[in-house]
Amino acid sequence: MAQTVLVTGGAGYIGAHACKVLKAAGFVPVTFDNLNTGWEEAVKYGPFFKGDLMNRADVDAAFAQYRPVAVLHFAALSLVGQSMKDPGKYWRVNVMGALNLIEGAIAAGCLNFVFSSTCATYGDQDGVLLDEETVQKPINSYGASKRAIEDMLVNFGESHGLNHVIFRYFNVAGCDPEGEIGEQHVPETHLIPLMLDAVAGKRPALTVFGSDYPTRDGTCLRDYVHVMDLVEAHVLGLDWLLAGKGNRVFNLGTGTGFTVREVIDHARAVTNREVPIVEGPRRAGDAVALVSGSLRAAAELGWEPKRSTLRQMIGDAWAWAQGPGYRG
Repeated sequence: MAQTVLVTGGAGYIGAHACKVLKAAGFVPVTFDNLNTGWEEAVKYGPFFKGDLMNRADVDAAFAQYRPVAVLHFAALSLVGQSMKDPGKYWRVNVMGALNLIEGAIAAGCLNFVFSSTCATYGDQDGVLLDEETVQKPINSYGASKRAIEDMLVNFGESHGLNHVIFRYFNVAGCDPEGEIGEQHVPETHLIPLMLDAVAGKRPALTVFGSDYPTRDGTCLRDYVHVMDLVEAHVLGLDWLLAGKGNRVFNLGTGTGFTVREVIDHARAVTNREVPIVEGPRRAGDAVALVSGSLRAAAELGWEPKRSTLRQMIGDAWAWAQGPGYRG
């Protein structure tokens, strides 16, 4: 019988892609989502439990009904700018929601936990390639809330034997190349879909936030990972836990950084269209550069980000944005 995995946030962008690869790997993914930011039509690969992590009764009911062998936890508020303006919301929803989930998992005897963390826990460390041993110094409430959840997993691992894999990942982009699911947020804040909307005339222009950063062209520098590469790493992390290999932290990035202007240049090449842009001020909480310097996931999990070129990430996203599933 196939093993069941509870996927929180499984109706969202990354969670839905994770459910697809979990099903392909022989698991039964159960999506747990309140649909505040997710899409019910993205739940295609297993059962759906509509629930809220802020309600412990919902969490307990999901564990009782499906008895999963593991949790993949994606559900979270994730807007850096919003987290700077309303930190209390991020501490309540992200941290308290995770605490309910962790305690619910332990009470149900589900002791394998894969956590979607972020490179935002490292903060702004110019000139540093970030690996798992880099000191964490988050500069916004989003990163701080994710760091707090990492600490909780360590604490509950020591006290209750909760096995965990933590993935700190960099900017996620692209879509399922088969076009079954894609990237769509309300409001949209991610660079590539915003840029492609501007290319398609669905918004007036892409705003470039800050052009005076100490980078090669004055715009922020980021490491981009294709969403399918990213979620395949989560299946490898799940296998790691089920094999009893213990607790581990992995960065997920390619080690190559691109500036905002370089991403725009690639979009011109992929779409063969101009990208309308306007210059805007820096946003509070944005780091100058975030690039992975880690080889641990490759060495220990056998992970290979084989789709994570800008050309493929932008190309897959462009195909999705022109397809029947897109709501833009």
